[in-house]
Amino acid sequence: MSGVLPREDRTAAGILAMLLAVVFFTCIDTSAKWLSLAGLPVMQIVFARYVGHLVYATALYVPQEGWSAFRSNAPLKQFLRSLFLFSSTTLNFLALKHLPITVTTTIAFAGPIVITVLAIPILNERVGLRRFLAVCAGFLGILVVVQPWGAEFHPAMFFSLGTLFLASMYFIMTRMLAGVERNATQQVWSSALATVVLAPFAARVWIWPESAGQWAVLCAIGAFGAIGHIFATIAHRWADASILAPMIYGQIFLATIAGIFVFGTWPTVWTLCGGMIIIGSGLYIWQRERQASRC
Repeated sequence: MSGVLPREDRTAAGILAMLLAVVFFTCIDTSAKWLSLAGLPVMQIVFARYVGHLVYATALYVPQEGWSAFRSNAPLKQFLRSLFLFSSTTLNFLALKHLPITVTTTIAFAGPIVITVLAIPILNERVGLRRFLAVCAGFLGILVVVQPWGAEFHPAMFFSLGTLFLASMYFIMTRMLAGVERNATQQVWSSALATVVLAPFAARVWIWPESAGQWAVLCAIGAFGAIGHIFATIAHRWADASILAPMIYGQIFLATIAGIFVFGTWPTVWTLCGGMIIIGSGLYIWQRERQASRC
């Protein structure tokens, strides 16, 4: 297919690109929480994130590939993929309004575990006993973080759990579209659909930023989204997904730093313990997938 770049064996560069993507993903969450605390409506923040992404993606890909970048080979699947992405972003930003960034990030780390579960009925993948036990351990880690039985529980955690499910469905759809769609099409579709759908909702609640700082962050959040996803796309062209998967766990350290220095919040013991369980189970699943791929 025209516009599809071949894979390259550049593992070290791919890992670096994925780490840069993780940095920008953390910037998205940090910016969203900061803008929300500043009083801007969540729907306006989500709209700004995607309209900015659309502007940058269009400016990058249209000069290279023309308007064919908007032409999808699987429009229904691309629509669902885009729907899952911006829906997960909306719930994530709602959660960030009430929860520490370390909590939402830690819950999101269960994504590989949820994807493993969803891949059974959707992608007809088989999961052995040991991987199933690792999945169970991962969900135990989620319970430790969420604490539905304790005083630390906040109803906004349901938004974060919804984010986890929808984001996992987004990656399931991404797997289904692998080798079918160009990177340019996936970038512009996901941002364009969100922009069109969210525009009327954002217009109803729009509040003009009161300071240059708010304007700067509102404009930057779209750039963070576009650059982060572009780096992630490049990374997966340069290195195997199984090698890149653990890089996302570096976000817990970045989220902790952002929480301390930007918002003055420290991770709780429950968040740290649950995060260790989730990361441990995720790394085990990653290792099992690596071994299976070599057989």
